[in-house]
Amino acid sequence: MKLTRPLRGVVPPLVTPLLDRDKLDAAALERLLASLIDAGIHGVFPLGTTGEAASLSNRLRRELIERVCAQAQGHIPVLAGVSDTSIVESLRLAEHAASCGAAGVVMTAPYYFAVTQAEMLEFLERVSGEFPLPVFLYDLPSHVRFRFDPDTVRRASELPNVWGIKDSTGDFDQFLALKDALADKPDFTILVGPEQLLGAAVSRGAHGGVCGGANLYPELYVGLYHAAVAGDVDEVERRQAMVMKICEQIYGVGREQSSYLRAMKCALAWKGVMGQDFLAEPYSALRGEERQRVRECLVEIGILPQPVC
Repeated sequence: MKLTRPLRGVVPPLVTPLLDRDKLDAAALERLLASLIDAGIHGVFPLGTTGEAASLSNRLRRELIERVCAQAQGHIPVLAGVSDTSIVESLRLAEHAASCGAAGVVMTAPYYFAVTQAEMLEFLERVSGEFPLPVFLYDLPSHVRFRFDPDTVRRASELPNVWGIKDSTGDFDQFLALKDALADKPDFTILVGPEQLLGAAVSRGAHGGVCGGANLYPELYVGLYHAAVAGDVDEVERRQAMVMKICEQIYGVGREQSSYLRAMKCALAWKGVMGQDFLAEPYSALRGEERQRVRECLVEIGILPQPVC
């Protein structure tokens, strides 16, 4: 499915259901994607951070793209994550995504080796035209040791094959600076990653969000996006408050940095979308009291029904 410019709406970073370290749970993937499509999401982003892409084999990444594109065809566009330490592998995965029917690719700055703003721009000038699909930049300084300056993004937006950015800095001032830098580029997509900022960012001109919680409660996030577009302040506040409960109560179970991923998969298992909550290594599933706490949170928020006594 082809993209319209700019891409607007809620584009969940797809969770990757696993049976073991190198085997997809194909049935769970089908259920998850069907639930998102039925809820009215506007696109899907497999192989992002929420999808544990950096921990997956190249073989599994290719299989995931094949399955997602086959199911999404005719319904929603697929933006395939192709971030890698090797540009050769990124290009190979992008070619595969194009052959499967993906609409675009998403790529972080190169990681492991640090780059400057000038080096990043030169890199994009060299390689962006080699990608067979539109490229969306992924600003993820917490994981890749690089933060896109708004001027770098502005200059990158002049490249024919660079169509947008996912801003996962969590810095609202950074988003506002991006918006100002791209004010004369209305077709250049700006999506925010942190769901805590979705309502405010869309109200201030973002085109949408790439929100992990939409895997769990897609109707909430789609409704929040539409309320923000419509300028319905009361509805934005109501729905954003529910999003904050998900962030604070569910993602906050456990103290490790992995809590978000572990709690997300646990919640999807409790919801019945996934049969199990196997995580790619080095992480492992929540256990014992933490699992029960996730279930209690789901009941408190209203995602699961109250238990019958």
